Amino acid sequence: MAQSSQTTHFGERTVALEDKQGLVNAVFHGVADRYDLMNDLMSGGIHRVWKDAMVADLAPPKSGSRPYRVLDMAGGTGDIAERIINASVGYAEVVVSDINSDMLRVGAERAKGWRYPAQASFVEANAEELPFEDNSFDAYTIAFGIRNVPRIQQALGEAHRVLKRGGRIMVLEFSQVDVPGLDSFYKAFSDRVIPPMGKLVTGDAQPYQYLVESIRKFPTPEAFTGMLTTAGFRRAKHTAFSGNIAALFSGWKI
Repeated sequence: MAQSSQTTHFGERTVALEDKQGLVNAVFHGVADRYDLMNDLMSGGIHRVWKDAMVADLAPPKSGSRPYRVLDMAGGTGDIAERIINASVGYAEVVVSDINSDMLRVGAERAKGWRYPAQASFVEANAEELPFEDNSFDAYTIAFGIRNVPRIQQALGEAHRVLKRGGRIMVLEFSQVDVPGLDSFYKAFSDRVIPPMGKLVTGDAQPYQYLVESIRKFPTPEAFTGMLTTAGFRRAKHTAFSGNIAALFSGWKI
């Protein structure tokens, strides 16, 4: 059988499309136990503010006549799921899904100490081929995970499929800094500080070199908003955070 000729990027490297997922998996297997600590160090804790803003915009209900179900994709350590459940005062039911078993292990262990641990479940799954029924979730969230998916458009199509009519997708992702001065500082910080910091904290700089490079390969906010529209989402939009270091994208299944 002929090998696929399709290629994609893995950071700055060009790799066979079918090889990218395995390479990404290796990155996150290696850093799972210190993933959130590194996020704090890399962002000065500001990633927590962005995530709070994402959940505030989602505004999960606190009551209703039927369950409010959320799929948190690439949710690994569970920090978005915990925020959603707490914001709903224990009403929302969140399925935390990730392709990486080590990330899920960390999240499931942490969930034991949450205020509402019974409201979360953890499912290993590929964003490109979700094992969930059509029209089964009220919301789909993914924070800093979509850029690691080899076939982003396919994953967005799957998100649209599993959402109920009236359901909402919310994507939080690093973006391209557009503030003069901040852009050059951010590039220097990313290149010179983040990989060495990763080596100091986790023992390996390579995963963080990949993460820096993957951010630069991600589509522009306008292009990614267009991808949401192509997947079938309506009223797609994006909001820049912190000089466009990150952006929050959203859309509706109508």
